[in-house]
Amino acid sequence: MKIRYFTHSLLSCWNHGNAHFLRGVLRELAMLGHDVLALEPEGNWSLSNLLADHGEAGLTAFRIAYPELRTRSYGDDEQPENLLDDADVVIVHEWNEPSLVARLGDIRAGGGGFTLLFHDTHHRAVSDPGAIRAFDLSGFDGVLAFGETLADVYRRWGWGNRVWTWHEAADIRHFQPPEEEGERSGLVWIGNWGDGERTAELEEYLFRPAPAAGLPLDVYGVRYPDAALRTLERYGVRYHGWAPNAAAPEIFARHLATVHVPRRFYTKRLPGIPTIRMFEALACGIPLISAPWSDSESLFSPGDDYLVARTGAEMARHLKSLASDPDLRASLVSKGIETVRARHSCAHRARELLDIAATLRPVHQPESMGTVA
Repeated sequence: MKIRYFTHSLLSCWNHGNAHFLRGVLRELAMLGHDVLALEPEGNWSLSNLLADHGEAGLTAFRIAYPELRTRSYGDDEQPENLLDDADVVIVHEWNEPSLVARLGDIRAGGGGFTLLFHDTHHRAVSDPGAIRAFDLSGFDGVLAFGETLADVYRRWGWGNRVWTWHEAADIRHFQPPEEEGERSGLVWIGNWGDGERTAELEEYLFRPAPAAGLPLDVYGVRYPDAALRTLERYGVRYHGWAPNAAAPEIFARHLATVHVPRRFYTKRLPGIPTIRMFEALACGIPLISAPWSDSESLFSPGDDYLVARTGAEMARHLKSLASDPDLRASLVSKGIETVRARHSCAHRARELLDIAATLRPVHQPESMGTVA
């Protein structure tokens, strides 16, 4: 099949978490023999910031890790219909312009011979529903939601059995334990500041517990305002700025443990949706401790795949235990890797997508669903 994915960016993961999953799942689809191409707007925000900060060198890690992937940039003056190239399946990520989404829907509703899916990997459906309502999805065949609670939102909006839960996952071709174990020390956290969505949580479950447990803390990420940098300095955190996602396995391999700190919307309004870093960390074989988070879909086995800290004090106790107990670390690593490889790889998600597409073949006119409401 010809599969075309309209993304914000495939090339850049600068504050663009969807690129992590997209790279892995598109590679899996290509390796299954499908004709796969990512389409991204010229001058997109993520790539522009990456190039401004790091130049072309910022793309090196991606190009080395994913030589198989194909991407095409398009300008504002290019018509979407000229980008489709007789595609069989077209997927449009929610971080695209409403005008593009509407035009693709019009083409599909007008007899376009492809299956058209909307891919939502954000909390805006509950945090800023007006932004999602701006999308005219009336011509779309269905919605891919990255968690069951988000899928339920679309069902309430009238999508019924035309919405599928399609979780993110780890690209286990790249995210693996090191071939040879070296020295590990300290705690690491890879993540962006989050626009104030988890500021208090980061302080309670990361910045305070690390020194309390006697562990130096390394932090990687972008969009840390001056106030955040002052907070890191106050706690003695070593801040390294942006790291390409392709470099994450090397970073994890140097550290004793990492922490999962979900954004507030994924603990309060859309529970059950982990960050993709959780999948990636477990795949890399680094012990993980999570701040409070409800695994409502039983994706993992809390307590076996990772530890759960209900308070900052409990986080510090867990960190001390990990630092002093190699058997505990080994058990968590073994169970975490096993779970990801059994259920949460990009290969699993590629097969799920093909199964979804198969239920929508042969190509048919989509049912009238109207705009998102």
